[in-house]
Amino acid sequence: MPVLPRFLITTALTALSFGAVGQTLKPGLWEVHNKMTSASGAMEKSMADMQKQMASMPPEQRKMMEDMMAKQGVGMGAGGSGMSAKVCLTKEMVDRNDVATPQGDCQQTSSSRTGNTMKFAFVCTKPPSSGEGQMTVVSPEAYTMKMTVNSTAKGKPETMNMDASGKFLSGECGAIKPIVMPKK
Repeated sequence: MPVLPRFLITTALTALSFGAVGQTLKPGLWEVHNKMTSASGAMEKSMADMQKQMASMPPEQRKMMEDMMAKQGVGMGAGGSGMSAKVCLTKEMVDRNDVATPQGDCQQTSSSRTGNTMKFAFVCTKPPSSGEGQMTVVSPEAYTMKMTVNSTAKGKPETMNMDASGKFLSGECGAIKPIVMPKK
């Protein structure tokens, strides 16, 4: 998988895993919608190029690619800047109040919570990046989040902004496997 989509998937999953902390989110199948923008526009261009490549594939090949992504719970939005991911959050994950990213090597550097709003900051080594954000739990079945991620793209500093929303779909996850949380 190219680095950019892997980073986007990691970021999407990070949004949900940060959401589990100290909140009253329901365990089960969640859908996370992300809209990302970058200061340089390079990320949006890469996503749009990837969508054009998929659109130019023969129908059978495109369907195979879309099916493969769907099995992982991932879908691409129109316009090159958005994506969605279906994520399974287990009761144990909610009960543990773990904050971790499912991919990469990231550590939370700060966290504070007031009422239904949590502010956080993190730093990652794979891919090298850092960021901060704020998540608001609207209800046990919905949340919103804004996050800024600082990284490097092609040797130049890059800032990405992400607006995300999560919504609970079902108590059963079906074919979507839970996020594998690292052991402490």
